[in-house]
Amino acid sequence: MSTTNAQTEWKLAELAAAVGVSPRTVRYYVQRGLLPAPPFRGPDTVYGEEHRVRLKAIRVLQARFLPLDAIQAELARLSPEALRELADAALPTALLPPPVASEPEAPPAVSLPGASGGRTAAKGYQRWELAPGLELHLSDSADEKTRALAERMRALIEQAEGR
Repeated sequence: MSTTNAQTEWKLAELAAAVGVSPRTVRYYVQRGLLPAPPFRGPDTVYGEEHRVRLKAIRVLQARFLPLDAIQAELARLSPEALRELADAALPTALLPPPVASEPEAPPAVSLPGASGGRTAAKGYQRWELAPGLELHLSDSADEKTRALAERMRALIEQAEGR
């Protein structure tokens, strides 16, 4: 099968690659109800045009920073024509992650102003889950004042949750 716009049926991996998500994401969206389940045909299961359009629409709505629950409500509200228009909208590429790659790439080092006025490269970030759905990312090159602020935020949330 080719991956042209005239194509109307895709295997899972083909559909995922055409839209820029992983096959696991497609399966998850079916499980969550964002996508209808494809007709099961074992290893010959194929996804149709409706799946492709809905996946593209989901990506556009994600670019608008909507959570999956809001995206699901929006998809249910839209007519098939409005859904297709949404799917055909230009994606703001700066807001979306790049298409799924086979191997994860290391993030590029970020050049930050150093204390002496020179530039230093940020090596990475610490990730703290402050609460379900709330994360704090602290650069390894953050100064002491910023680190103290991050520690205070974490302590306040832990205190509020009674941890």
